[in-house]
Amino acid sequence: MTRTNIWTILTAGALATLAFDLFGQGLAPLAGFAKLAPVGLAQATIKTVFGAAPKGIGDIVHIVNGLLIYSLGYVLVARPIQQKILPSLPWLVTAVVYGIGLWIFALYGVAHLIAGNKPFLGWTGITWVALWGHILYAVVLAAVIELKPRTQSMGTAAA
Repeated sequence: MTRTNIWTILTAGALATLAFDLFGQGLAPLAGFAKLAPVGLAQATIKTVFGAAPKGIGDIVHIVNGLLIYSLGYVLVARPIQQKILPSLPWLVTAVVYGIGLWIFALYGVAHLIAGNKPFLGWTGITWVALWGHILYAVVLAAVIELKPRTQSMGTAAA
């Protein structure tokens, strides 16, 4: 892990989080669809787990997850597993599958199992906006990482 790789991961996570939030909190509602509330979900989850949630903690959790945790999940888990099992699979397919995995984790694992909401938030409009938002997040993340010039490759780009 080089300094350049760390900056690439952080840049990818930042741009992907911006795309997720722009889509889920701006474009989707503007088009008449549900509005995502990732900060509210993070805040509620912290409150459920710890009994209290200081103001701002939901924002911190959302930003850290998008910027670093989910980015590392792609670089250190999803892409290496895909390359070992199906090395000729395009990174774009891996990104879409990773986005679906993030959606399942967020809406079933976090929202349901931890925060106590209905599974997949009851299959309402927010469920589908969240699905596309997580796929968008993963595609933007992977594009920044995978389309990096080959001379600066992180070792994940397909040959």
